[in-house]
Parts: sequence; structure tokens; C-alpha cells
Amino acid sequence: MDTVLGISFDGGVIVAADQTNARSILIYQHHLDKVAPLTSHSVLGCSGPNADFVNFSEYVAKNMALYEVTNDMKLSTNAQANFCRGTLAQALRKGPYQVNVLLGGWDETTGGTLYFMDYLAAMQKVNFGAQGYASNFCLSIFDKEWKANMTEEEALLVIDHCISELQERFLISQPNFMVKVVNKQGVRVVKQGADPVENS
Repeated sequence: MDTVLGISFDGGVIVAADQTNARSILIYQHHLDKVAPLTSHSVLGCSGPNADFVNFSEYVAKNMALYEVTNDMKLSTNAQANFCRGTLAQALRKGPYQVNVLLGGWDETTGGTLYFMDYLAAMQKVNFGAQGYASNFCLSIFDKEWKANMTEEEALLVIDHCISELQERFLISQPNFMVKVVNKQGVRVVKQGADPVENS
């Protein structure tokens, strides 16, 4: 029932996710941060069981940090996406991570890039993407409103349209969303329905 949304704009990417932690018919919390920072200039938006999300995102983030310390250089967003895909593919034959992800990042050479991956380790570079049932509502909005060289403000407006549509039409209640922007300055939180730190 998780929702993860992503869109690229001229100079960066935006990744947003609902903040609900639920299982079966129970809601545990409304302040979970499902957009995990990987490096200073990349994030991983995850949908799936909370245990797999935490396990997978922390494993990837720690390996990014280890690579940077060992080699004195950061992996590009493309390399990070390929590492994630490789991790998912390896796990598929042992104990699969039940996660679908959107990885967004910014590089000096390529600017903002967004990658779509599912739990079967399929990977695709995209201009916009949605994970979960949200794709039924949001892909048409992205398709209509996304354009090349759009500004950060225009991209945030598209994300707002998607969230409004979900809150009006989607059967499942998702009152809070975490929205993060990744650009040349790094990762920053633009909006959050509930503060994960205050409510922990």
C-alpha cells in the first residue's frame, strides 16, 4: 500500500513518499520517512515491508559510504543504481528484498537522474515514476505535465497534483507525505506531513 513518486527537472530530481507504516488492516504510524539518503547527493524512495525497506536502504547507504572512504571518490548516480540492481538480483536467488524503489541523484556531469527498480531487479532510467497503487492515478498526470527543462517549482507542482489526486481518489488513507529535492546543493526536505524525529 506504499506510495513512492519521483520526477526529474532541470537541475535535479524530486522523490516523495507517503509516511504511513501499515500492515494488513493495521496502521502503526503516520510519520515514517521512506525516502532514505544514500549519499550527500542521492536518495532512495522505497515501498515494501518496513523491515525490508530499512534493511535494504541501510545496506546500500553503508556500502556507498564504504566505497567513498576506500576509494576517496563518490559513485555516480548511475553506478549507485547499478549497485542497487545487483544487490536486488543477488538477493532474488537467496532471500529476496520485497522492495520497489526510485533512486534519484545529482551528478556534476549528468545533472539530476532518476532510476526505477522493482523487486525482481529490473532497472530503467526514467524522467518520472511511481511505485505502488499510486501509479494507477499518477502516471497519467506525470505523462501530461512533465516536460523537458522544467523548473523545480513546476516539478513540485506536478508532485502536489499527484498527492492531491491520491488523497481525493485513493481508497487507502495516506494523509502525510515526505517530499525531498536533490540538486547541486545536496538533499533537502521540502515538505513533510509529520516530522519523523519529533514523533519517534
